Amino acid sequence: MAEGTILVADDDSSIRTVIGHALGREGYDVRSTGNAATLWRWVSEGDGDLVITDVIMPDEDGLNLLTRINKIRPELPVVVMSARNTMLMAIRATERGAYEYLPKPFDLNELARIVERALVSPAATQQGEDAVQRGALDETMPLIGRSPVMQDLYRLLARLVGTDLTVLISGPSGTGKELVARALHDYGKRRHRPFVPINMAAIPHELIESELFGHEKGAFTGATARGIGKFEQAEGGTLFLDEIGDMPIEAQTRLLRVLQQGEFTTVGGRRSISADVRIVAATNRNLRQFVRQGLFREDLFYRLNVVPVRLPALKDRVEDIPDLVQHFLSMAADEGLPQKTIAAEAMTLLKSHSWPGNVRELENLARRLTVMYAEETIDTQVVRAELEEASAGTTQDSSGTADSFGDSIERHLSRYFAAHEDGLPPSGIYRRIIKEVERPLIAMCLSATRGNQIRAAKLLGLNRNTLRKKISELQIPVVRGAQ
Repeated sequence: MAEGTILVADDDSSIRTVIGHALGREGYDVRSTGNAATLWRWVSEGDGDLVITDVIMPDEDGLNLLTRINKIRPELPVVVMSARNTMLMAIRATERGAYEYLPKPFDLNELARIVERALVSPAATQQGEDAVQRGALDETMPLIGRSPVMQDLYRLLARLVGTDLTVLISGPSGTGKELVARALHDYGKRRHRPFVPINMAAIPHELIESELFGHEKGAFTGATARGIGKFEQAEGGTLFLDEIGDMPIEAQTRLLRVLQQGEFTTVGGRRSISADVRIVAATNRNLRQFVRQGLFREDLFYRLNVVPVRLPALKDRVEDIPDLVQHFLSMAADEGLPQKTIAAEAMTLLKSHSWPGNVRELENLARRLTVMYAEETIDTQVVRAELEEASAGTTQDSSGTADSFGDSIERHLSRYFAAHEDGLPPSGIYRRIIKEVERPLIAMCLSATRGNQIRAAKLLGLNRNTLRKKISELQIPVVRGAQ
């Protein structure tokens, strides 16, 4: 049987009872109280081998009590419980020296495992003066949710904020990868230095090295002065490399040198420049598959993937939707928009939606409901109409595109054939139809990339020279000065 005295503090008598019975069956001696004063007296007198305490108690905040406990008995492991299921709470508990953070509601078997682990090999607390003085953290941190997968994420991030470890964040678009990167910076020891983001997918490949590492005057055509790159801008802080899977191989080689040697050279430069930055990268691609295909350096992948952080799709944590909706509605109200609530039946509809755009899509919907509808309480009819419109748009923009486009082509051809008396148009129809489709498609891609032919060629899946030839053959107007 297990041995040891467990001190439990929670103002909810039912929680004290459940914990007492569960740990008592394991063989522990459990002493419970509903206030911080009694817990403090027990700890001050040297009682207890482990503490389990709630954050919200009638006479004192549990986190403040945790700080005081660590000053007089730093070897005593403390498990912090909280019903406030946010990453911020996990960070605060970890900063102040908690052995573990346990969100409510919790699994009693998990609690028993934590207690056993803490008593067998208690870890040294991480609390220090710097952690105590960090003071008011941002209460609006939008990484919210009580689902098990998010609680695991909070605990992982809470352990990472005090380190300089390189982190690779993966997950579908719209799940909040940049939010996680900013949290690692804003609550870490580099928080007083710059946070510099760069999106690899938004920069032409031939400019990425210059953007990252800077360039010397005359390094290339148009380089009329020395350019400061993102690494120098982020000195002492955090560099966030978003969409890292879109980084070209040449730039990958230079990045690898920075991670291996802590220094780099500018484009056209010879002098090595030291780089004191924390690297956080993110991707919605399968980088392991890219490595197998030769599109991403294997050695760079392992340098970036020191600590992998996977963000779940919203459909995999639907129990968090009510908390997220409430958060977004409250944010809108704080900005001066009308305060709204969602009817229970309407919330059920939201939880049944597939959310291909993930949390970003949910936030957009919440803001749209706030602005477009006069009702204080948003009912099922409104939510259903919004979700049906969103689903129709998604179908058209994704898997349904081919079908709708094919239907359009078929209708066009039917009219084309019917226009001729014998039902057969002149020969050469294939080339004429392809031209009709190809010209607006290329023009649209050029417009979307603001005339950048390199990016348009990549978007189309064409060689750049092939694209130039088609622009000439099809007489497509090009924006003056576009590459």
